[in-house]
Amino acid sequence: MESKESLDLFNLNRLLIGEDIPYTFLAEVLLRTTVMFFLVLVVLRLSGKRGIKQLSVFELAIIISLGSAAGDPMFYEDVALLPAILVFVIVISLYKLITFLTGRFEKVEKFVEGKPVKLVENGKILYKSFRKESLAYDELFSQLRQQSVSHLGQVECAYLETSGDLSVFYYPDDKVIPGLPILPDIYDLPVKEFEKGEVYSCKHCGDSKLDIQSFRPCEICGENEWLVASRKIRLT
Repeated sequence: MESKESLDLFNLNRLLIGEDIPYTFLAEVLLRTTVMFFLVLVVLRLSGKRGIKQLSVFELAIIISLGSAAGDPMFYEDVALLPAILVFVIVISLYKLITFLTGRFEKVEKFVEGKPVKLVENGKILYKSFRKESLAYDELFSQLRQQSVSHLGQVECAYLETSGDLSVFYYPDDKVIPGLPILPDIYDLPVKEFEKGEVYSCKHCGDSKLDIQSFRPCEICGENEWLVASRKIRLT
């Protein structure tokens, strides 16, 4: 009895193909997958080259919708092809309609695509704007480091684009100002003592102060962690 119950628990046929589904359905899966695969290719081709680059929230919603519509009919016996194809037609029609409206109406564009947000200005993090975005310090600093930035004083301004990319504009070498170091081995070690004549940067917003004599909350963000500001020029 025990061995029979074990076989029922690990029914090989159910595990491989499912209950009451003949193995001939695998040939149908081949046809379904081929149809939906080429349909996805055609739809992405019609959506334009932008669809294969960095995606906005709107485009990501389109891809998720198409992915769901394409995936289920490939291997679910009770999901037919025609309803899935209809979903494709509706989704791509909505894509074309919304794209048309965003090109004609600025409010629609802002609602669908959002707008770029300035995160860094004059070597400092715009703390209130930064807090509104779902972005961590590590993510911001990582994107800056990938563009050869070692401290915020090298950055005149930086914008978070609707695609999630960071557009950075730099100070010329002769105008670089003291700024918050963003290299991990420096950033993770805030100062414990202050020295006269040194410039210090707030670890959380990058605001820089000269001759801090004792620990005190930052006037901009209210935090109380400081690093020695860096003056290095940007090396590319």
